[in-house]
Amino acid sequence: MDKVLILNTGGTIGMALTANGYTPIKGYFRTELERIEELEHENMPKWDMIEMDPILDSSNITVNDWNKIGEVIRDNYDDYCGFVIVHGTDTMAYTASALSFMLRNLDKPVVLTGSQIPLCELRSDGRDNLITSLVIAKDAVVKEVCLYFGGKLMRGNRATKFSADKLIAFKSCNYPYLADAGITIKYNPNLLRQPTGGKFELQKLDDVPIGVLKIFPGIQFGLFESMITENLKGIVFETFGSGNVPGNGGELIPIIKSSFDHGAVIVVCSQCPQGTVSLGTYETSSGLKKAGAVAGHDLTTEAAVAKLYYLFSCGYSAEEVKKYMEIDLVGELTE
Repeated sequence: MDKVLILNTGGTIGMALTANGYTPIKGYFRTELERIEELEHENMPKWDMIEMDPILDSSNITVNDWNKIGEVIRDNYDDYCGFVIVHGTDTMAYTASALSFMLRNLDKPVVLTGSQIPLCELRSDGRDNLITSLVIAKDAVVKEVCLYFGGKLMRGNRATKFSADKLIAFKSCNYPYLADAGITIKYNPNLLRQPTGGKFELQKLDDVPIGVLKIFPGIQFGLFESMITENLKGIVFETFGSGNVPGNGGELIPIIKSSFDHGAVIVVCSQCPQGTVSLGTYETSSGLKKAGAVAGHDLTTEAAVAKLYYLFSCGYSAEEVKKYMEIDLVGELTE
């Protein structure tokens, strides 16, 4: 089966220039694809395309849109050798992370890609990103959710957007690249996840209240107390270094304890793009651990958010969510 399904969700790659700037326009992306002669090359896979309705700037992607993407893959799973999801760069790593949990027992490549410059422009990086993604999907060497951009294939839940204006827009700081695309595509087979052998299924996500709080010098935790303890089910703390926070007279510790009493889970990630969280290594992080916060280890913020959505959507209790947040489920963290 040598056929790939392209799912266009929107994003810069397929936008048209209007009086109000670049905008996604229904049907425009297919017109641009028909102008790319390389897509008709004998070594390219045959492909079909489905366009989301509406197509979106990725800044507007929601949990409901993740579910729609998952449903398209589920409903067409048996008819294609792989899938290419065209997506805006701003939230591509969030979508890749979410799908890595949602698509259980995945046995085919799902490749997210896009561009920094629209296809309608002369120097668009979208042509190579799309062509190479289609080849990767056809090869079916990688059987997991991944992200291809700027010559690098990354595990989807390890990728993070690194640059707003360079063509190498994404990096995988805590896990090696799955493949490098130069003259040939060189896969790194020892780094790839192996299929579990179970039946493929989709776990849809509930729109669980989840927040992200970036720690900064002088932060007054009391200002966030009502938000943390009453409204949210999961909170990702982006902390200093290996999980450190300001002492602030100990005001954070009772907030964490109170949040857990309300059924919330606090996950501690690092603001550093590379490295891991180790609660208790420094005094400034030991209080978090004692209060019940859980270490995110080397999770990206995108993966931590997606994993919280997934675990709560599976119906786990707060205690169970805490346990599974520190366990590698789909290659998202290094235990």
